[in-house]
Amino acid sequence: MSNTTHADIVIGADRAKIMGVIADLEQYPQWSEGVTAVEVLTTTADGRPGTARFSFASGPIKDVFVLKYDWNGDDSVSWELIEGKVLTKEQGTYALTSHSDGRIKVTYDLEVGLSIKVPGIVRKQAEKKIVNTALEGLKRRVEASD
Repeated sequence: MSNTTHADIVIGADRAKIMGVIADLEQYPQWSEGVTAVEVLTTTADGRPGTARFSFASGPIKDVFVLKYDWNGDDSVSWELIEGKVLTKEQGTYALTSHSDGRIKVTYDLEVGLSIKVPGIVRKQAEKKIVNTALEGLKRRVEASD
């Protein structure tokens, strides 16, 4: 059984606009619950974030961590943890696919490991909350910028 949490949402915007919001990491504190600050450390050849330092605080989890990004145009982005204290693993993906009515389905997969002991069911519930609130925040952010 996979430890990855999975959810998706349909957004009424084109891929470029959605990926533009996803790539604007420094704005995450405005729409992504728990993210208090983001600093882009490096950028890729196309100007998107290559690595970024996040400050995160939600419930008992507080950490500063660094993620490395791998962009696939406006189709998907994946990331992995390269430095953290409380987080020992974070692997995630946003994947965009065309929906039958022309809107875009955004799929978010996330797997997190922690250095502190947390019952599996509590960790899974927290992951689900992170994924669902991130997708809802992304949708609001994208559609509000019309």
